[in-house]
Amino acid sequence: MKQLDYLTLKAIFARFAELNPEPKGELHHTNAFTLLVAVALSAQSTDVGVNKATANLFPVADTPARMLALGEAALTEHIKTIGLFRNKARNVIKLSQRLIDDFGGEVPSSRAALTSLPGVGRKTANVVLNMWFGQPTQAVDTHILRLANRTGICPGKDELAIERAIEDHIPAEYQHHAHHWLILHGRYICTARKPRCGICPIREFCLFEDKHENL
Repeated sequence: MKQLDYLTLKAIFARFAELNPEPKGELHHTNAFTLLVAVALSAQSTDVGVNKATANLFPVADTPARMLALGEAALTEHIKTIGLFRNKARNVIKLSQRLIDDFGGEVPSSRAALTSLPGVGRKTANVVLNMWFGQPTQAVDTHILRLANRTGICPGKDELAIERAIEDHIPAEYQHHAHHWLILHGRYICTARKPRCGICPIREFCLFEDKHENL
């Protein structure tokens, strides 16, 4: 799949911006710490499932100190409905301790510091940097990986290549919200098995060869 040109990308993201000027992530959180935890818990899980698990968790554990006070056993009980819950509980306790020991109990605002925390990878760090600290970082998930190559918006062989393609090709004025627009589009319109091309707001720009079959 070839890379769409600059003017086409500008038209696509202008359309996204017109339809949804302030796209939001769908993970519930109240501060930087709960956002960090929610994103870490969302790996191989749905946002809906994580939100259900954290609905009763965050009111009692919304800081690293309160999470440590809750303890791993109780945390495990709270999140047992999501995938890999035991490993995730272990990492959340470890990262809470690290935040206290190394970062004064605060969530750091650099990618290097964030990815030094247990269970926090580049994608999680990019979400936190974007949503909480206002940085134009790009968190590439399975939805973006799929539609990036299907549409030609930002094709690449893996998550890192697509992240770079977004940063390199999408106009600067759309960078801050780019990954949210793409995630939402992949989640609700450009779906995996049968993309909803008939209601796609960017159908005219898309390079997907089979889009006419899905009208």
